[in-house]
Amino acid sequence: MRILKMTFAAFLAAVSLVSVSAQVPAARKAAVKSKAQKYIELASKNDVLGGASFGVLAMTEGGDTVAAWNSGGRLVPASTMKLITSGAAMHQLGPDFKFTTRIGYSGTLKEGVLDGDLYIVGGGDPTVASKDSIALTKERLFAQWKGFLDKAGIKKINGRVIGDGRYFDGPIDRDTWSYQDIGTAYGTGGDGLCFYENAIDMKVSAGPSVGSAVSYIVSYPSLPWMKYGFFGKTGKTGTGDQLYMFTSEFQPYAEVRGSFAIDRKPKTEEFSNKFGAYTCAHFFCEYLRSTGVEVSLGCADVRNGRVRSDLSSLANGPYAAKVDDLKMIGMSYSPSLKRIVRETLLESDNFYAETMFRILGRRLRHSASPDSCKAAMTDVLKKIGADPSGQQIDDGSGLSRYNYVSPAYFVKFLSSMMDSPAFGDYIETLGQPGGRHYESRLRGESESVKSRVHLKSGSMGGVRCFSGYIEPSVGSKAETIVFSVMTNNTLVPASKVDPVIDRIITLLASEN
Repeated sequence: MRILKMTFAAFLAAVSLVSVSAQVPAARKAAVKSKAQKYIELASKNDVLGGASFGVLAMTEGGDTVAAWNSGGRLVPASTMKLITSGAAMHQLGPDFKFTTRIGYSGTLKEGVLDGDLYIVGGGDPTVASKDSIALTKERLFAQWKGFLDKAGIKKINGRVIGDGRYFDGPIDRDTWSYQDIGTAYGTGGDGLCFYENAIDMKVSAGPSVGSAVSYIVSYPSLPWMKYGFFGKTGKTGTGDQLYMFTSEFQPYAEVRGSFAIDRKPKTEEFSNKFGAYTCAHFFCEYLRSTGVEVSLGCADVRNGRVRSDLSSLANGPYAAKVDDLKMIGMSYSPSLKRIVRETLLESDNFYAETMFRILGRRLRHSASPDSCKAAMTDVLKKIGADPSGQQIDDGSGLSRYNYVSPAYFVKFLSSMMDSPAFGDYIETLGQPGGRHYESRLRGESESVKSRVHLKSGSMGGVRCFSGYIEPSVGSKAETIVFSVMTNNTLVPASKVDPVIDRIITLLASEN
């Protein structure tokens, strides 16, 4: 049976009579070395990977080892960690799960006038006002929220619009993330209510000469409360983009430091906004005013249980109303978890991945604090049949260098996912060579090879990893190859590492 003519999920359904354990089967070593194994042994000593930390495991679902090299060594996985986070979330919550955002109020409502505060109660939805194509536009979402006020009869607010992110407790950033990373959009973090994925778009361009100031313009969203120090300098030709923002949730001040090469074209940098809930309240407040709804006291957020109207003030405001005491008037929904996972894996979206990590903590351990999230992840992985004992999972996105996972564990997890009720949806969220985000992978290989590979990449300084599945061209589910290729501590650019990994994947695909 040629499975290239059907989806992988349909293929698995067609061969559902094949019995496969939820655990990785006991490995059966091949009597003869595969072509992939021979190549891996040579690659481990070449100029690209020689001296680097390098691990590989590829097994058929039926238990045959196709290739192995340092498979039990724990390595930094970078963004391949998102395979584990998203798979755990889909298994636990289901592909159709949706995050919610509620609109409610405190105080009293009489004759169209609310004497109290309007609350935007976040439920962790990472797509609020996102520029992502799967999300509602800000205008459509705000119109929906305004419709809740209209139905409730609210025409004037003698109080504030409050962004409430209390659903996710704990710090918005991971303390194991790099100081440079937390000022970028890919390291922004957030609580239970965000806006525009808590990013700031800033247009930057090189100055007229080396050493001159880099030009910058904050394009969106405009944050009137933020103060910026811009110390970026124009760098020499070939030095690239080395601009970083340094910021925190404690004061509305940020500095951009580093260099931007004189030969670089102008671009939009995506930096971090640490005040997502406040930003959401600000823009919805402005929207309400533009539609004729007066808001007497402007916007605010909730910090440490108190209403905070002035971000520059350390003074405590009044206590926020308890969420259970609010009068709820409406609820909006995120796209389905499956759609969010697909964007997470294809775009390697750290913000979406961290939200999945935190929602598991919130729902299973009643807290989104780091320790609760890690405990919840362990709970789900044990359910799947992929106990993470012996591995170290520190976050959901792979941004932390305190994640240590072996190729053997990735194979164990991915194999276990094949028996999850969510697997048919999960496999459809992975990328494929030649497809979106993976246009350059397996370049020159036939479509019959590319169409059988489903994978996720992971990359950071000195780290390049790929893990996934290879469908059999002919045969049963047991002949599916589950693989993980991980490299750490490489001193050459990814452009030299990738061809080696591509060759390994191609040779693995020749085995089934």
